Amino acid sequence: MRARSLPTCLALTAADLGALALCAALSWWLKSLANPELPLEMYLNALPLLLGGGAAVYALLGLYPGIGWGPAEELRRLSQGTTIVIVGAVALTFLGQSGVAWSRQIFAATWLLALVAVPLARAGVRRGLCRAEWWGVPVAVLGAGATGAQVVGLLRARPWLGLRPVAVLDDDPAKQGCEVGGLRVSGTLATISTLYADGVHHGILAMPGLPAERLSRMLDQLGDHLRHVFIAPALPGSPDVIAETREFANTLVLEVRQNLLRPEARIIKRTLDVVAVGGGLLLFCWVFAGLALAVKLTSAGPVFYGQRRLGRGGREFRAWKFRSMVKDADAQLQLHLAAHPELRAEWERDHKLKDDPRVTWIGRLLRRTSLDELPQLWNILRGEMSLVGPRPIVQDEVAKYGSHFELYTKVRPGLSGLWQVSGRNDVTYGERVALDCYYVRNWSVWLDLVVLARTFRVVLLGKGAY
Repeated sequence: MRARSLPTCLALTAADLGALALCAALSWWLKSLANPELPLEMYLNALPLLLGGGAAVYALLGLYPGIGWGPAEELRRLSQGTTIVIVGAVALTFLGQSGVAWSRQIFAATWLLALVAVPLARAGVRRGLCRAEWWGVPVAVLGAGATGAQVVGLLRARPWLGLRPVAVLDDDPAKQGCEVGGLRVSGTLATISTLYADGVHHGILAMPGLPAERLSRMLDQLGDHLRHVFIAPALPGSPDVIAETREFANTLVLEVRQNLLRPEARIIKRTLDVVAVGGGLLLFCWVFAGLALAVKLTSAGPVFYGQRRLGRGGREFRAWKFRSMVKDADAQLQLHLAAHPELRAEWERDHKLKDDPRVTWIGRLLRRTSLDELPQLWNILRGEMSLVGPRPIVQDEVAKYGSHFELYTKVRPGLSGLWQVSGRNDVTYGERVALDCYYVRNWSVWLDLVVLARTFRVVLLGKGAY
């Protein structure tokens, strides 16, 4: 039990403040190129104010150690904190030193750079240090059943989350000494006081289905020894919504939002799509021209391939791609499946073949990097798709969505999405459906930004693509 919150806090603080300082230095340097007489000393004197304010604001927003937040929520808090810090620094420097020629461009550039650099620095620290024995905070898993075992397994597979399972407790005498996810059940729930004395202040209650009265009594007992208690549902098939607590008539209730079904959310998302895609097409039109030429010169057939997909409202539209297969690929598929009946089950399960002989060599490269899907930016401008959303499906896949298909039809499918950044073709179809439903119900601008950032990483690694 070596995980402690203090070194984790220090590592994250160093990452945050280091990124802020680097952004400020880079902004000053860029400005000095245009103005060689720009004074350095007064900006160096302001740097402690920027870094001290950053540490204080991030701490007040709960970012140290920042354990238990999802990536979208952490990004929201970091962006909010960075904005507060820069605005505060601007106010104090301009109001406190009248007559000094502070550069507004330097503050603006620092803010824009920090919005990107601080989250990236944090992510780098998490990934780089999460295997260290001291990383994170120790957590006790309360419950030695199937849910408890899954919780331990998930936390061990994702050490960057910072919750280190160090003990499993259960009141069932038959489970004492049993191994759960690699940890032995080391006592009953009453022994939590001993763990608290050893520095365990976080607990995960993994006992789904507890009667309300017993759950309330158990939480009261745990509250004497644990500062933070998370309640884990039965993980397979668990609710895919984020609920917020509300007080209603002196009663605590949970509010569940269908975020992407709200009109204001749709307007915001559509605006971001048009602005981002329009700007991207203007900047990278030369990339499209080069890829189109490569497809045309390396195989016979048209440059683009349009496939019928289902979009919002269940309406069909033609999703465009750079052609990555030989001409008459659909006819050749039937011939190939007839010659290799063992592959038909793979096709019917995934609607893809891992080793598809119809794919050209340039098409394989395009698929590996997902560049074949770039023409779908045109679909986004037309309002048929979005930058981020559920994976666009064909008619044959409707049955696999079951009762969730109605939710799918309420939004635009996406060029990228949670499925694409969670393993793509290495994810089972049932997991794809669950990820799509989660996205629709829990959408936020921050979740879109997280997905887009992860998209670049997935594309570079090519994981799960074929």
